[in-house]
Amino acid sequence: MPLSTITTANNIINQVAAEIGLEPSTDPYASLDPAFIQMRYLLNTCGQELTQSYKWELLNRVANIVTAEGDTGDYPLPDDFYYIINQTGWERSENVPLLGPLSAQDWQYLLGRDLVSQTIYASFRIDNGMFKLFPQPPPNGLDIYYEYISTNWVSNGDLPTTYTDEVTVGTQIPLFDKTLITRYLKVKILEAKGFDSTKAQDDFYQTFSFLTGLDKGAEVLNVGGGGRSYPYLDGYRNVPDTGYGGSF
Repeated sequence: MPLSTITTANNIINQVAAEIGLEPSTDPYASLDPAFIQMRYLLNTCGQELTQSYKWELLNRVANIVTAEGDTGDYPLPDDFYYIINQTGWERSENVPLLGPLSAQDWQYLLGRDLVSQTIYASFRIDNGMFKLFPQPPPNGLDIYYEYISTNWVSNGDLPTTYTDEVTVGTQIPLFDKTLITRYLKVKILEAKGFDSTKAQDDFYQTFSFLTGLDKGAEVLNVGGGGRSYPYLDGYRNVPDTGYGGSF
């Protein structure tokens, strides 16, 4: 049976409580003990800071936009949008990359030159909470995909799984590795109480370094060049992804 790397908020708080000399609670989120109240707030601080600290794979999400007749080209970002993962935008109906993000200067240049009829690829800009496509208005039927990092680091534990950006109930499950977030919460509560947190910080940084080193697969280093062109056919420069070959 595989080892679970996540656990409930109740278990995280009780683990830290036991490590700093407090009696664990049957329900930390119902406790009126000031230490447990403080740890509840600090747990959310831990989750939010860990979200900002690294591009975790567990926070990867995919967004999809299909343009329709009458669209302006401005689309709301997902509710949990934190930041886009660069170079993940594709327009799948034509199998071409989505260009961008455009700078403010590029965007105004395209609008000012009125290059809609000369534009081959769709381009995008993120501005004021909107995902903006160029041309504006966009052609009908563009099938846009991109990946982004989510702000939601907590699972509600239901099926289908829903996520949120803070813990409010002890049965909710932070998505971060339980050792990582437990050690970080221990650092936070020791610092808040004015105790020496040197050893706790060392334990946290050791775990953080270990997990970030394993979070993503590593590419094979090729000193002879070539990079991504193998094992993929290079659709930018030579042949399409399908329809090559044939009989002789």
